[in-house]
Amino acid sequence: MRLLRKLILTTLNLTLIAGVAYYAYQALEEYIHNPWTRDGQVRGHVIQVSPRVSGMVTAIRVVDNQFVHEGDLLFEIDSEPFEIAIAQAEANLQRAIIGAKGARVEYDRLLEIFDKDAGAVSQKDLTRRETNYNQSLSQIDSAREQLRGAKLNLTYTKIHAAVEGYISNIDFQIGTQAVANKPIVALVDSNSFWVFGYFRESEIGNFKIGDKARVTLMAYPNTPLSGSVESLGWGIAPSDGTTGYNLLPSIKPVFQWIRLAQRIPVRIKLDPLPPGVELRFGLTASVMIVDPNRQ
Repeated sequence: MRLLRKLILTTLNLTLIAGVAYYAYQALEEYIHNPWTRDGQVRGHVIQVSPRVSGMVTAIRVVDNQFVHEGDLLFEIDSEPFEIAIAQAEANLQRAIIGAKGARVEYDRLLEIFDKDAGAVSQKDLTRRETNYNQSLSQIDSAREQLRGAKLNLTYTKIHAAVEGYISNIDFQIGTQAVANKPIVALVDSNSFWVFGYFRESEIGNFKIGDKARVTLMAYPNTPLSGSVESLGWGIAPSDGTTGYNLLPSIKPVFQWIRLAQRIPVRIKLDPLPPGVELRFGLTASVMIVDPNRQ
C-alpha cells in the first residue's frame, strides 16, 4: 500500500512537472517565433498650453494632474488692459465716422458748386476732396478692424482646454506674468495614447502594418493589451557623421566583433482598454508582434 501511494505521488509530481515544462516551452516558443521587445513606451499628444496675450495671471481654475474636458476654463489673465483697449478702439471708430461725415459734406458741397459752374471749382480741388473722403472711409474700416482685434484679445484672457485630458506641471501662480505664445502648463490628451516599441532593425522585416500586437505594461503585468502595428519609423538620428572639430565629420570607431543592431520605432495602435487599466505618458511596455499563423 505504501509503495502504491509513493508511486501515485511520484506520477502526479512527474505530471505536474511535465505540465509546467510544456507551458514554459510554449511560452518560450512564442518568444522565439514572434518579434518582441522589452524596449517600449506609452506615448501621447502633450499640448503646451500658451496664452495668446501677455498679462498677469489673476485666477487659476485647475489643480495639478486634474482631468479636464474640452472647453473647461484653465486660468485667467487680467482683462482690464484689454477692456481699456476696446474703449479706445471704439472712440477711434467714432472719430473716424465723424471725420468721414465731414469729408463727405465738403466733397458734396464742392460737387454741387461744380455742377452749377464748372469754372468755379478746379479739377485739382475736386480730386483732393474726393481723395480725402475715400481716405476717411478707409480709416473707418481700419478702426473697425482695430476694435475687432481688441475684442478678440479680450477673449484670449480666458484660457480654455483645447482637448480632453490631464493637466500637468502647473508651475505658476496668481500674480505670475504670462507671456504670449510662451507655454505655461502642459495638457496630456487622454484620447491620443499609443505605444512605441523599439525593435531591432534585424526584426522589422518580419512583420508589417496591420499585424496584431500584444502590449504588456510594467504597471499592469497581468493585464496584457491588444493592438496592431500602425506604422514603422523611416529614420533615426545617426550616431556619427556629425560636425566635429574644424567642421570635420565626427566618426566613432567601429569594433568589428561587436555589431549592435539599431532600434527602429514601431507605432502600436491600442484596442479599447480593459477595465482598470489607465494609460500614462511614459509608462514602460513590452511589445510582441503576433504571427498571424500562430495566433
